[in-house]
Amino acid sequence: MLILVGLLIVIISVLGGYVGAHGRLGALWQPYELVIIGGAALGAFLVGTPVKTVKQTLKAVVGVFKGPQYKRQDYLDVLSLLYELLNKARREGFMALEDHVERPQESPVFANYPKVLADHHLMDFITDCLRLMIGSNIEPHELEPLLELELEKHHHEAIEPAHVLNKVADGLPGFGIVAAVLGIVITMGSIGGDIKEVGAHVAGALVGTFLGILLGYGFIGPLAAAVEARAEQDARIYESVKTALLACLRGYNPKIALEFARKTVPSALRPGFSEFEQHLKSVK
Repeated sequence: MLILVGLLIVIISVLGGYVGAHGRLGALWQPYELVIIGGAALGAFLVGTPVKTVKQTLKAVVGVFKGPQYKRQDYLDVLSLLYELLNKARREGFMALEDHVERPQESPVFANYPKVLADHHLMDFITDCLRLMIGSNIEPHELEPLLELELEKHHHEAIEPAHVLNKVADGLPGFGIVAAVLGIVITMGSIGGDIKEVGAHVAGALVGTFLGILLGYGFIGPLAAAVEARAEQDARIYESVKTALLACLRGYNPKIALEFARKTVPSALRPGFSEFEQHLKSVK
């Protein structure tokens, strides 16, 4: 919602100031300038972007308008799932988790958290980490760099759409100049004719520059920043999982390990200590 409000403010401010200065809105309607700028930007985007990243970018742009992927309840669900798994491992040993990790779709523990189970990226991260803890005598200082590497890879993939959009935003003013130059070419062809016609062609050419700069800095650039901010926030849930598992591997009991993980949850989404304590009691 805030993104839509911001975009609306950009439009109202620019057009309102233009109209207030006695400008005519009709003069800004240059559909062929939009075809040149938008088409060139889209073509360059497709040329320089792998198919997978194109799909991720479209998905990320839609996701920005929906807000963060993980809400407060999602963090509670993930922490509760980890609490159940680590509690079971503490009572029965990590080998008791093998069936749950290898076949999570059939696990009664994972079945209690269908939204987590449906998130294959998060599920892969949790089960891969637990698989390392089950199948080897790995030490915390050995596991931590592996998890950091995995988080770094995931983060790089998550913010790739933002980098792509930033490149498009940087190119739009240039495509606006291209449209303006073509408009000047048309203008030069009409020199010697009606002065009003020449003036209209000059105005159309200048609109091309205006549109390129406005689209780049007023729309696509801020949208890229929003995509990156959402990716940064969504990555925090992976940090919480890593913190809980490493704390458990260092010998802390599940409740303390989950308290460490709770501290990594973003402040706006973090459950209070008492609330989290009551939630764990209900899980137990």
